[in-house]
Order: sequence, then C-alpha cells, then structure tokens
Amino acid sequence: MGLLKVSVIFLLSLITMTLAEPPGCKIRITDRGLEMLKAETKRFVEGELSNITMPEMRGKEGRFQYTIKDVKITELNLTSDLRFQPDVGLLFEVQNSSITLNFQRRILYWLFYDEGAINASAEGVNIFTVLHLIKDQDGRLKISNITCNAFITKMRARFSGTLGRVYDFIGTLLTTGMRFVLNKQICPALNHAALVLVNQLLETVPVRTEVNSYVGIDYSLLNDPVVTETSLDMDFRGMFYDLKNENDTLVNNAVNPVLREYDRMVYLALSEYFFDSGLYSYFKGGLQKQLLLNSFQMPKDLEMLLRTTYLGKIMMLDPAFMEHPLSLELEVTSPPRSTIKTSGAMVAVNCNVKVLVLPPGKPAVQLSSLTMEGNFNAELIPLQGPLKTMLQISAVPLINNYIKRGVQIPLPDGMDFIEEVVEYHNGYIIVGANLHFRTGLREIIERKLSGETDNSRRTNLPAEA
Repeated sequence: MGLLKVSVIFLLSLITMTLAEPPGCKIRITDRGLEMLKAETKRFVEGELSNITMPEMRGKEGRFQYTIKDVKITELNLTSDLRFQPDVGLLFEVQNSSITLNFQRRILYWLFYDEGAINASAEGVNIFTVLHLIKDQDGRLKISNITCNAFITKMRARFSGTLGRVYDFIGTLLTTGMRFVLNKQICPALNHAALVLVNQLLETVPVRTEVNSYVGIDYSLLNDPVVTETSLDMDFRGMFYDLKNENDTLVNNAVNPVLREYDRMVYLALSEYFFDSGLYSYFKGGLQKQLLLNSFQMPKDLEMLLRTTYLGKIMMLDPAFMEHPLSLELEVTSPPRSTIKTSGAMVAVNCNVKVLVLPPGKPAVQLSSLTMEGNFNAELIPLQGPLKTMLQISAVPLINNYIKRGVQIPLPDGMDFIEEVVEYHNGYIIVGANLHFRTGLREIIERKLSGETDNSRRTNLPAEA
C-alpha cells in the first residue's frame, strides 16, 4: 500500500512537470549584477533615511523641563551589503554605521531659560532587511513582504549656546529618548521604500504590452523567482500575440532554455517559441503578407537576377519586353518558423511568387508562378541559385523590417543591456550582457510617480535570427 502511494505521488509529480508551460524567455541576474546594484541601493536607502521625520519631544526631569524639535538627519555614513537570500529574495544589511542629526532644544531650569542647536550622532547603527520576492497575480515580480530589524548601539549629543557645558550632563537623558524614537523610525521608512516605492519601480517592467499597432508581447512570470546564493532566475512566458485576436496564439512546444553561466551581470535566454510566436502573430495580423515590387522599387541585384533568369521566356514572348519594367508579387502563405542550432539561427518561409512584365498601357504578362520554400538567416548570402536568391532578396525584408526595430525586454525603466554577447544552443539563444543605469532609482521612481514613461528599453534581436 505504501509503495502504491509513493508511485501515485511520483506519477502526479511527473504529470505536473510535463504539463508545466516552458518559458519563452528567461532572465538570470548574477551576483556580479547585484554587485553593480549595491551602490545604487545604498544611495536610495540613504535618501529614504534622510527623509525620516521625528515628532516634537517634551519632558521633565526634576527641575529641568525640555523640548526637542526640528530634528533633521544631516549625514549618513553607511557600511552596507546587498546579496541574494536563497529561496527568499534579497538581503540588505547595514553594519556598524553612523547617522548625524541636528535638532533644536529649549531647556528651562529654575528661572534660567536656554535654547539652541544640538548636534547628535547615532553610532553602531545596524539594519538587517530581507525582501521577499514573488510573482503577483498579474505575473509581475513583486516584493510581498519585508523583514526588518534595526538597532542603534549608542547616541551622543554636543550642545552649543551659553549654557552648553552646563547641560552636557543631561545629554544622556535627551539622547536616550532620541535613540528610542530613531530606532522606531528606521524600519517603517524602509518598509515604505520597499513595499511602495520599489514595487512602483517593478510595475514599470512590461508584462503584457503592445509592441506596435499589430502585435503585443506577454512577459508575465510563470512562477516565483528562483533565488540561490549566486543568482536570481526568472521564467517569463515570452509570447507575442495578435492584437486583433489575442487568444489566437501558438502552443509552446519548444525546449526549456538552460542557463549555466554566471560570468556576466545578466543573461537573457530566448527559445524558438519566442521568435515563432512573433512570426506567427505578424502573419495572423496580416502584416505585409503580400509584397508587390516593380523595377523602380526592387533592389538592382534582384532586377538583374529576374531579367537573367527569365531572358529566354521574355525573348520567346516578345523581345520588346526586354525594355519594359518587371514586377514581382510575393505572398507568404504560412507563418514563418525559426530553427536555432549551435551553428546559428535560420528562418523557414513558404511563399507564392509571381514574376510579371509590365508593357505600358497593356495588361501585365505573367512570366512565372512559383511556390517556394526557403531556409535562410537574416543576412544576405552569395547567389546560390535563382529561386533561393529571389526568395532571399524579397522575403527577408518582410521579416527584418520589423524584427530589427527591436522588442521591449522585461527590465525596469532606466536600466539597459550593454556589451552583449550572443551564444547559440539547440532550440534557444542566450544573450549575456552587463547592466547600466541611465539614472538613479529615486529619479526613476519620481518619474514614475509623475506619469512619465521610458520607451527606450528595447533590444535588437541578433542579426542572424
């Protein structure tokens, strides 16, 4: 009975794994990428802590009465670290750091009244913060929770004013209260920064968005991110769709891309399905299925190829046709399909092709009608035969015209890929790159709050694809 139970559980697990939707797009952020984010994260946290506001404090000790107000953080000296927290998300830690504050005092002792500025320093500042990362209901990366602990070892105050030295002895009284209040303010400030501001930044990552007036792309996460000590891996749907019929999509039967590298800051893996869904959606959207070129529009090498190929046919019909313009009608009859191997990427296209001669003032005369199939990369190749070259010269622009415009990649505003390197594998490509911030986290979030958008997060697909 026990063996049967184990077998059933194993079978159900196997079925679940089999039915799981493979990603069309994967992104890995390595610890090298996280290293680049450390300085930007530290600057962002310093900005949030600098904005801490503290209430006015009043107290009485014997014959002393005091009021503290206008508390301002004037300087932060943080020693921080940012690293992956396996199976959870990110850990941000501050150790043995200091915060300098300035505030106004009013002190009454018997009939003596004094006021002035106090410069205080919080020393031994330690903050331990863990960000829990999940996939939200919209398929977007989100911080679901934050675990925060903060404590200050000690605080010192330096008085100014006529009675500054006299009141040094009550500094312990004042700084004890200040340390307690500041301790209580740090974690709420970081909670707001993560759960509100950083989540607003993550909302700028495209999930389901229009590429142009014909197609859109779905970058929703398929599951929660996988976090190890050295990387954060995310599986995205990576699927294009026809804007006029969003439910008419390809089934993803492509291989699941495998990421094994950690040398660069970020890795982007794109499977054949990513490209095929794009080609399928453009085809279903009716985008340039047909192409009509005359002699004045087609490339000169194509015109020369056509005249050479059909020289005999033209001479048999009417030698005068040699002086008349030619026309090429091309119709893509089925969605193109991609094939990616270690040797490179190819695209297969099926077309109906008609070649015509256009006598002035007379009906067009058909020279040829062909059904053609060609496999080619995105770069023109030397002439290898009339039919293949004809398809190469005429069909490739249909695809490249839109692929080379680039597609938006699932990165937040203000972040770009630089120094990209492309590797080809069986069934998918991997783009290794480094990351670059065009602006700081705070500036990005402020732009988000003001309603501005960034349309520059596009990457061109490899020329061979």
